[in-house]
Amino acid sequence: MIFSDLLSRFTEAVETGDGTALGELFTLNGIYHDTFYGEFQGPAAIKNMLENHFWRDAEAFRWDMNEPVATSDLGYANWLFSYASKLDSAKGKRILFKGMSRFQLREGLIQRYDEVFDIGIALTQTQFAPERLARILAKAAETLRADSVGTHHLSE
Repeated sequence: MIFSDLLSRFTEAVETGDGTALGELFTLNGIYHDTFYGEFQGPAAIKNMLENHFWRDAEAFRWDMNEPVATSDLGYANWLFSYASKLDSAKGKRILFKGMSRFQLREGLIQRYDEVFDIGIALTQTQFAPERLARILAKAAETLRADSVGTHHLSE
């Protein structure tokens, strides 16, 4: 599958809430790592993530993938993403942020999806209490540091 076609099908599935279509873009043990909700493995779990997490907390998704670049086993795109929040603190508010995605590919399907964006910019728009934002951001920082143990970035 051509990477740009994969991106179109990927964003269309998210925008329409079609978890089956999203899951079908992944290998049987494929992983979708979402910054907000965590890691989901396999088409059934990915379907559940989209339909029972994304669409539980938001609606009216819009996702524009830009400047896609791919090899046979790796793809990248930067994006602009938005949705209308269903959370009590920001009900109906349009949440907007930009980021980048990395797709590890195998035989035309997604083996692993990861994204990078400023979670603080995204969450600030939800009008969470400052203490809640601080806890979420501290946890994100701790995860980054834990994932980086043993690298020269954390060596003295």
